[in-house]
Amino acid sequence: LDSYRGEVSFGAWLKRIMINKALDFLRLKREQLSLEDAGEIREMAEEEAEDVEYKYTSETIKKAIYALPEGYRIVLSLILLEGYDHEEVSLILNISNATSRTQYHRAKKRLIELLKHTEEDHD
Repeated sequence: LDSYRGEVSFGAWLKRIMINKALDFLRLKREQLSLEDAGEIREMAEEEAEDVEYKYTSETIKKAIYALPEGYRIVLSLILLEGYDHEEVSLILNISNATSRTQYHRAKKRLIELLKHTEEDHD
C-alpha cells in the first residue's frame, strides 16, 4: 500500500499489481502447461487447419507454444487460456488493441506452422 501514489484509481492500481504477479507466475510456471490447456490449444489448431488430417499430442503442442516468441505466447495464452478479450489484453500488457489482435493472429498462424512442421518431421 505504501507504493500507491493516487495517479490512477485504487482498483486500477490493485489490478495492475495482480496482473503483474500473475504474469510473473506464468513466466515461472510456463513449463507446466496443463493437459486441459493443451487440449484447448489443440482444438484451436485443428479448427484453424481443417485440411490437416492428423492430431497433435499435448507434448507437441506445448513444445510449439514454447517456441513462440514471448509476446505471441503471452497474448495467445491470455486470450485462449485465460479468456480475456483484446481490449482487456491491451490494458493488461499496455499495448494497443490493434497490437493485441495482430500478435494473436500471428501467434495462431505461427503455432499452426510449427505444428505442421513438427508433423512433417515425423513423416
